[in-house]
Amino acid sequence: MIERKIRYDGSIAEYRCQVLSRHSDRVVLTYVLPDPVILGRDAVIVNLPAGSRTYAWYWTDRPYNVYIWQGSGGNYLGAYFNIVRNTRISDQVVSYEDLIVDLLVTPEGKQCVLDRDELPESMEQFEQGYVNQTLKDLIVSAGHILAGLIQMKKSLPPGKQQNPPEA
Repeated sequence: MIERKIRYDGSIAEYRCQVLSRHSDRVVLTYVLPDPVILGRDAVIVNLPAGSRTYAWYWTDRPYNVYIWQGSGGNYLGAYFNIVRNTRISDQVVSYEDLIVDLLVTPEGKQCVLDRDELPESMEQFEQGYVNQTLKDLIVSAGHILAGLIQMKKSLPPGKQQNPPEA
């Protein structure tokens, strides 16, 4: 399945992923990171070595999607909430419109708001406050959401060893 991220500027990024679970209103995808990635800032940093596995949850009725990262040894590396709109799921594509701001969560539960500086206007005005309210809700509920998804991940089938990242 293809993950299609429609950026706020209209550009598109696509990634080929493996489907682990699919329903009409939600899907769980996985892929392996080919290269290392470092996310965060200041004291809130998540290091994702090459070979880390991403488990990605998408819902048509939620204002976010979630990536949970696992190291090659199975250890939990952190999570990332994308604030989004218009998530659509078909047989071959899951697409969503990215609304710039993201919430990074470390394994210790520390949180970091990312990309707020990229907004074209203040958080309160951007998208008529939709992103700001969603972020406030996620800051409060992220731990609870992640606990449920991490538990659910245990019942998912194992992903294939390697997936090509680009579509």
